[in-house]
Amino acid sequence: MEREERPDPEELLAAVQQEEQSRNRGKLKIFFGFAAGVGKTYAMLEAAHQRKAEGVDVVVGYVETHGRKETEALLRGLEVIPRRQVRYRNVVLEEMDLDAILARRPQLVLVDELPHTNAPGSRHVKRYQDVEEILAAGIHVYTTLNVQHLESLNDIVAQITGVRVQETVPDRVFDQADEVELIDLPPEELLQRLKEGKVYIPEQAERAMRQFFRPGNLIALRELALRRTAQRVDREMRAYMVTHGIPGPWPAGERVLVCVGPSPMAERLVRTGRRLAAHLDAEWIALYVETPRDRARPPAERDQVHRALRLAEELGGRAVTVPGLDVADEVVHYARAHNVTKIVIGKSVGPRWKDFASGSLVEQVIRRSGGVDVHVISSPAAARGRGRWGRASRPAVRWRRLAAAPAAVVVVTGAGAAIAPYIQPVNLVMLYLLAVVLVGVWWGRTPAILASVLGVLTFDFFFVPPSLSFAVSDAEYVITFVAFLVVAGTVGTLTGRLREQAELSRRRELEQAALYDLTRRLVATRSVEETALALVRHMRERFRRQVAVLLPENGRLRVQAGGVGFRLDAKEMAAASWTFSHGEPSGRGENTLPGVRARFLPLKTGQGVVGVLAVAPAGEKEPPLTPDQRRVLEAIAAQAAVAIERARLADEARRAQLAAEAERLHATLLNSISHDLRTPLASIIGSLTTLAGQGNQLDETTRNELLETAREEAERLNRLVSNLLDMTRLESGRLKLATDWCDLEDVVTTALDQVAPQLRDRAVEVDVAPDLPLLQVDHALIAQVLANLLDNAVKYSPPRSPVEVSVYRKDDEVHVRVADRGYGIPEEHRHRIFDKFYRVEQPGHPVGTGLGLAICKGIVEAHGGRIWSEPRPGGGTVVTFTLPVTAAAQSGGNGLGQEAR
Repeated sequence: MEREERPDPEELLAAVQQEEQSRNRGKLKIFFGFAAGVGKTYAMLEAAHQRKAEGVDVVVGYVETHGRKETEALLRGLEVIPRRQVRYRNVVLEEMDLDAILARRPQLVLVDELPHTNAPGSRHVKRYQDVEEILAAGIHVYTTLNVQHLESLNDIVAQITGVRVQETVPDRVFDQADEVELIDLPPEELLQRLKEGKVYIPEQAERAMRQFFRPGNLIALRELALRRTAQRVDREMRAYMVTHGIPGPWPAGERVLVCVGPSPMAERLVRTGRRLAAHLDAEWIALYVETPRDRARPPAERDQVHRALRLAEELGGRAVTVPGLDVADEVVHYARAHNVTKIVIGKSVGPRWKDFASGSLVEQVIRRSGGVDVHVISSPAAARGRGRWGRASRPAVRWRRLAAAPAAVVVVTGAGAAIAPYIQPVNLVMLYLLAVVLVGVWWGRTPAILASVLGVLTFDFFFVPPSLSFAVSDAEYVITFVAFLVVAGTVGTLTGRLREQAELSRRRELEQAALYDLTRRLVATRSVEETALALVRHMRERFRRQVAVLLPENGRLRVQAGGVGFRLDAKEMAAASWTFSHGEPSGRGENTLPGVRARFLPLKTGQGVVGVLAVAPAGEKEPPLTPDQRRVLEAIAAQAAVAIERARLADEARRAQLAAEAERLHATLLNSISHDLRTPLASIIGSLTTLAGQGNQLDETTRNELLETAREEAERLNRLVSNLLDMTRLESGRLKLATDWCDLEDVVTTALDQVAPQLRDRAVEVDVAPDLPLLQVDHALIAQVLANLLDNAVKYSPPRSPVEVSVYRKDDEVHVRVADRGYGIPEEHRHRIFDKFYRVEQPGHPVGTGLGLAICKGIVEAHGGRIWSEPRPGGGTVVTFTLPVTAAAQSGGNGLGQEAR
């Protein structure tokens, strides 16, 4: 019977006590970052606005904007508690007013810069102590904190940055916070913000970039912030698991490390490690230590490593490649750094004399492993005599590299013979030592050791008496020979290793630079098409091969981007489809469909395969990709897959946003139009129903009033429908201008006739300049614009107040101005009144459909004019639109004659 897991009573009791203590205490939320300028205060203010919108009583206790306009803008709309003035040494300092906050007793208070030291004479020395008093009063607090201000990290930050932070906060404040929100920003973006003056003023920013805000410092501080936040989350999770009786693998779980090398045993080791990890229900890692000598290995051996690492990933493990000089040391170091509990390594199968000479890798790992278990796997008979893991048979040294050793010795011997009559023979040893160093730097360790041996023999033969023999007349020369061999061998080995390590670092740097360049290109893209093109361009430059990106479309793969002249035939498209369906490579150099020209790699993310990358040689004699190139290619494919997925999600998000906006506009249209349609229809139906049912009982005056009401509401309904049709034509681009030469005085008269029922006893003051030219416009549409403006002026102004219409010329435009003495438009709404369906709703004032001014703007702009609104001095609104004066009108003719000619 399985034992029932129950919560720990002690942990439950502690949790209950803590909850009881915090019941009457405020909640603390910390916005946590790694440096100034990452956006902590901005995020805190945004969260405050969200809480205020939810009905929470929010006040600003202390917020430092540092002159940032974005932050200052977010302060608007929030109540700010005035700061307390403190005079200290003839200087007035501003501090948070703790007593005012406690007296105000809001639900939530914002307190910036938690580690701040208060001015002398304050109640508390530190601001975090003020916050603790506010929390004790039952008030919630939002605050900000940088990682360098945590007390436990003070020494670490000083070592990293060289700056000792004076203002710190005890870790208990951070640990006891009810919520911590990490505000993160890439260091490159933070430095860009610093350069743009969005963090400090230019002088401070330049000084900060030279001292504290260096890229290395920011990267290290960012890691500290991420780790500290992760530790807090991990602690919360463990506490939750303990109090709820959830079984877990703490304090540490099993982790298996499989050592992979250029050996036929590599894949067998991976499978063994996978079975062991499955049995232990543990995470497992396949590790390959890449030494400088691996570059000279045959392609077949490097392929073995590549296949083993790929097999590990296919079986659910993590494949890792690390550079190093000592394989055993790197294996043990990685195991300790990653909390590995078991190491799986292959048994050495090389000649025994090599183990005695250089030491068995297995023995070295076991001796250095400490408390880590080491599982040694024996090799099958087929693998014997074919190398071993890590220190497999040394790669053959090229003969021309070995030839450098005797050549250097010959040169030094010639130089020594020239100067031998002038110096003691023993001093010539330094020339041979110089040759060993140069050979080691330029050609490696083995040629350097050979040069040291040849140097001793040559020196003895030519310069040690008796000359031209290997006999030694003075026993002291024996000591010289031994010392020279030891020193030369050591120096040669060290210089050779230095050269190998430099080569390895250079190779790694080139690979990382290629990946960084790709990442930079992909980040700059905004769509799937741009991402595919950037990938093709980068691959063509990096590998000098033909490249294509295939993405699914309507259930089939289609070439989204490809090199010029790169075409895929039916067999290659079939291979690409297989790769897309199975998520495995195929084509050239793979086990599946190897006969086709191109190699196909799946572009995989956590959500599945998003596409296929096709890589083909540029010519028939193009050599195949090396294992290193394959590894970089697969890393590029992984990055490209993530970029394509990101671009696709961004496209979907934009489409969803557009759909939501369309839905919102649709709902707004229905709500608005349904009300505006029902109102005149209700009046028409009511009037006609009354006439039909009681017409004989009504007097003549009442019947006429009912008929007039029905007629006016029908005209109103007709105008509304016309506005809707006009807006539809404007948006679809089907509005055609029937332009002709018109006198604007006639246009004004037409517009006044159209709105005559609305004007009634309203006075309209018309002022048309006498010297206006004829304009080539659509008479009916311009009259409609003016009628809409007059209708708005009547609707939004008090009864019997006059309306002014003036028309005059200014430069090459004719201005038409409609002014009322009504309620006016609030300034914050003025720039949006020409948007469709936008209505300024004010209590007691009429509300329209939000289409009239939008139609006016569309018609005026279709004529090449402008329209705007401004307040009228003394109250009211002025709406002005312009119409361009044509060349014919400017020449003084009436336009009609010009056109006839």
